[in-house]
Amino acid sequence: MSDEIFDVVDDRDRVIGKQTRDEVHRRGLNHRAVHVLVVNERGEVYLQKRSFKKDTFPGAWDSSASGHLDSGETYDACAVRETREEIGLFLKRTPKRLFKIDACAETGREFVWVYRSEFNGPFRLNLEELECGAFFKADHINRWMAERPRDFADAFRLIWRYFLNPPPPKAKPVAKRVANAKRVAMPAKAAKFKPANSKPQKSKPVLRAPKFKSTQLPKVKPPAKQPYRKPASKAHKPKRR
Repeated sequence: MSDEIFDVVDDRDRVIGKQTRDEVHRRGLNHRAVHVLVVNERGEVYLQKRSFKKDTFPGAWDSSASGHLDSGETYDACAVRETREEIGLFLKRTPKRLFKIDACAETGREFVWVYRSEFNGPFRLNLEELECGAFFKADHINRWMAERPRDFADAFRLIWRYFLNPPPPKAKPVAKRVANAKRVAMPAKAAKFKPANSKPQKSKPVLRAPKFKSTQLPKVKPPAKQPYRKPASKAHKPKRR
């Protein structure tokens, strides 16, 4: 188990390196984990009692299945793997995502995705990972946790509060909303490019025809029609021989 390699992540859950399991826990580095809550048809939640051989919270009650992501593994793949390895539940599809918890002291510096799956049992328990397990009603878990909170792992107490009262979804950054928008408003006119050290050019005058008012033009009357007169005939003069 100490040979396991985890991805080390920053405060925004982005991978920044790799370290062994022991080194991650010793130095309190941010890493990733999943928790799966299995609910039966009566609405009861299956809880497991962690093995006393565990290095963290031995013998404490916890989610139906949980575990760390291996380096390069996705949250969804880890959720399917952990339910198979710990309680023998082979999921044909990725369980439903409920919510994500940021790395904090209660989670042991883990970013945690919490999933929900529907199953009535029976389970095939991996006794190297857990001691036993059982379905409990939500009211019973609430009373139990209020009276004896140390019976449960720290991360599960936080997860249970969120399971009963899910946190509101986080708003997307403005940049992403604009990028995903179907239409983006554009400015009416783009600014014209002006090269540096350029001198302003004088605009050339535009020649336009002068405008006259109708009163400025003289009114010309057309000439009167004269009656046609036949020209007078000239007297015939004999040609000289």
